[in-house]
Amino acid sequence: MASLESTEKPVPFWPVMIGIFFGSFLAILGTSSINVAIPILMQDFHTDLNTVQWTLTGFMLATGVIAPITGYLGDRFSTKYLYVAALIGFTLMSGLCAVAWNIHSLIVFRILQGAFSGMVMPATMTIIYQVIPRERQAFAISMWSLSAMLAPALGPSLAGWLIQTFDWTWLFLINLPFGLIAIALAMKLIPYYRLTTPKPFDLFGFLAVILSSSSLLIAFSEAHAWGWGSWQTISLLTFGALTLIAFVLYELRKAGPLLNLRVFAYSRYTYSLILSCIITISLYSGTFLTPVFLQNIQHVSAFDTGLILLIPSLAMAICMPLTGKLYSRVGPMPLILFGILLIGVGTLAMAHLSVDVTHGYIILWMTVRNLGIAFSTMPASNAGMEVIPRELSGHASSVNNWIRQGFGSFSIGLFTSMLASRVAAHSMELGKAGGLNGQQLQQQAFTLSVNDVYLVATVVVLIGLPLALTLGRRRDQKQPEAAPGTGLQQKTS
Repeated sequence: MASLESTEKPVPFWPVMIGIFFGSFLAILGTSSINVAIPILMQDFHTDLNTVQWTLTGFMLATGVIAPITGYLGDRFSTKYLYVAALIGFTLMSGLCAVAWNIHSLIVFRILQGAFSGMVMPATMTIIYQVIPRERQAFAISMWSLSAMLAPALGPSLAGWLIQTFDWTWLFLINLPFGLIAIALAMKLIPYYRLTTPKPFDLFGFLAVILSSSSLLIAFSEAHAWGWGSWQTISLLTFGALTLIAFVLYELRKAGPLLNLRVFAYSRYTYSLILSCIITISLYSGTFLTPVFLQNIQHVSAFDTGLILLIPSLAMAICMPLTGKLYSRVGPMPLILFGILLIGVGTLAMAHLSVDVTHGYIILWMTVRNLGIAFSTMPASNAGMEVIPRELSGHASSVNNWIRQGFGSFSIGLFTSMLASRVAAHSMELGKAGGLNGQQLQQQAFTLSVNDVYLVATVVVLIGLPLALTLGRRRDQKQPEAAPGTGLQQKTS
């Protein structure tokens, strides 16, 4: 392979983390802020909810579809350059979103923005595991998670203020100065390095993963509207599953795969990924159900909903660095067990809502839930990633983000369908019982249905308890030797 200067010089911790923090925050902010603007976009572009919803759905689909190929792109062009290119693309698309001339152009620009955003999180996770010393990786991941948690915590409130003070275009214009700062910091502070020889482009793998990911994610996103038994949903799920199987079989046999699925040979990584998916489902249950309840039943505005959820979100974000410090002392298992118990208790409490429940009750138990998520998210992820060789970390982070994105979309679709079916069932039961007028019946049925879905989410998260026992205390496992030509190649630039 091409000979570059190969070094193992210590990489400065805080400059790298600052370069990562800004970009991660910006990418996640793009996901969390658009919800508040949906009614305004419907009015300004004279269109319906189903069309405007694609400004969010299209963004999330693109984020999930691009995730599995970021490992290859990082190997091919270096993860630093991939990260910088993603930031440039995200910032450029933000500017184009602000000047969109109709709803269709806005949707196209949002999809492209989502593709660039989807490269940021796997790239930044990869940088941490490839250049940060192993003894500081847990704390680094906790800081990385902090940026990812702060953005959705601040996003709705910030978006509401921008819309009230200016207009919806400022949701995108505000990305421009921060995007330029993130690009400059990444170029200056993150070292250039290469770990592997560039492989030929895997066209079949690329087409298979794009088709399978997009088919499955669209099915998960739209199943609640189409119905899980509809021909559209079944067709997409069948096609997505078949192309996914073909992709997996092909990649396992290929010498230079687009996505190296051999990371699943590390059992600790596999168990930690399953745990991460369970925690992701728990996270999405709260971010989906609580705003829906507040706005539909208690008629709280989107801006005030963001303020109610701000304290739980900030508590989760602030707790992240503490989790990173504790990880190096006690290992992953105690933190994950404690976190899952907190999530379970908080979610069970949220399964006992009433129509006139106080906002203080919601803030309290959402805070308990979010603290549990803070204590379990980073340990579950890091427990698996720390046993992956550096030259495979790009592929491992791509798999991690890809599967979690898929489970996130699946959980929202499933919870939406469950909510609708339970509303219908409770409405019928309450109607037969009598004693409630139309509005009261609707409110009571919806509240009981939210409780039912939260109860299911409680059961799901408790499945993680025995899985957490498989991780045990963090061990200094010997890393497999790298293949020839995969040493860390770094140069200053």
